[in-house]
Amino acid sequence: MAETEKKKKKKAVEELYIKPEETQKPIDTSKWPLLLKNYSKLLVRTGHYTPLPFGCSPMTRPLDAYLLYGILNLDKPVNPSSHEVVSWIKRIMNCEKTGHSGTLDPKVSGCLLVCLNRATRLVKAQQSAGKEYIAVVRFHSDVGGASKVQKALDELTGACFQRPPVISAVKRQLRVRTIYEAKLLEYNAKRQMAVVWASCEAGTYIRTLCVHLGFMLGVGAHMQELRRNRSGVLDEHKYMSTMHDVLDAQYMYNNMRDEKYLRRVVMPLELILTNYPRIVVKDSAVNAICYGAQLMIPGVLRFEQQIEVGSEIVMMTTKGEAIATGIAQMTTAVIASVDHGVVAVIKRVIMERDTYNMRWGYGPRSSDKKKLILAGKLTEKGKPNENTPKAWLLGQGRWSYLPKLTSEEAQAEMDEALKAAAKAGKKKRAAEACPVLIRGASQHWHHA
Repeated sequence: MAETEKKKKKKAVEELYIKPEETQKPIDTSKWPLLLKNYSKLLVRTGHYTPLPFGCSPMTRPLDAYLLYGILNLDKPVNPSSHEVVSWIKRIMNCEKTGHSGTLDPKVSGCLLVCLNRATRLVKAQQSAGKEYIAVVRFHSDVGGASKVQKALDELTGACFQRPPVISAVKRQLRVRTIYEAKLLEYNAKRQMAVVWASCEAGTYIRTLCVHLGFMLGVGAHMQELRRNRSGVLDEHKYMSTMHDVLDAQYMYNNMRDEKYLRRVVMPLELILTNYPRIVVKDSAVNAICYGAQLMIPGVLRFEQQIEVGSEIVMMTTKGEAIATGIAQMTTAVIASVDHGVVAVIKRVIMERDTYNMRWGYGPRSSDKKKLILAGKLTEKGKPNENTPKAWLLGQGRWSYLPKLTSEEAQAEMDEALKAAAKAGKKKRAAEACPVLIRGASQHWHHA
């Protein structure tokens, strides 16, 4: 009996005992800002890289850099044109360049995305982003009920032909535009008016949509009032500010040196790239991309799950900074499996050059090239001269980037070309001979 009681006590103690575990709780990245949101859900290619002490998080940039890569979600007032509003912002904030994400007519209010300085490089991409509008439509006679209006709106969704209105500033040419969704928010039979919400492709004319709605109902209609409530990823509930807010924020900074109001009005450009598939790049590859280099497999740290060939992606640093937008050349499955190749080509570079330091030119071939230049066996610009070693010209030995020659005829042809280049004694002649002899050698090698 005593033994069974001891066993029961021991079992009860074991149940209460908390055993140590080596597993760590995963980091919750769902609340991380901008491009770093859900960072832990990205697929990992490698975790080995050397962090460099350059750059910083977009939210903690110094104010000069913050405004250099800034955007404004402006509530455009009625009456001034979009170009007037953007020019006022440029003058108020002393910007070098400004641009907007899509023209609004003078009588239209709502979301106008204003890009500052370097962010103007994203203007074209944002102009083609989807838009949402709320319009007030006036019918010319009785419609017969809200259900008929909604039915007509359902028939108008999808691709439709549109010709810009007479008062528009663009060429009146027939074009196809897509209306993704249209809803009737409110209908007043007494006033013969309706409030309509529409989600549509960029370049859609809501004024024309209202006229078509009148045709569908057989009564005629025109647009009374219009407001844009979404442009791209930004809507009127996200970081929207008025012209008064911008003026006050700039006044507080100029007179009180208080920058918190400017930081509240202006947002980092990474905000409008949050819907792009992401590829995280090593710090050592950042500056090469800023100079226009393609993104190769060795430079990838993490990548999104649903990347397709030809899709537009954003390249980012480990600190969450946008480097460039690009066109994917590999799918997610290919990126995870291969060990070499081009991941993406550059579409638009965003980051300023030399924000990160230059990390190329430290490989074995580059090091040997520098030694040959110092020894006088290559010109100052790295071109061959009469003293250039044959192995360097042929790309053999430790400089092998071509297959080794197996044909005696090809070797003899190369020797003759080298002698001719040496006799000429001109650097240009030697440089011109180099690609010719390499091309001839490769042809002989293929026939051998």
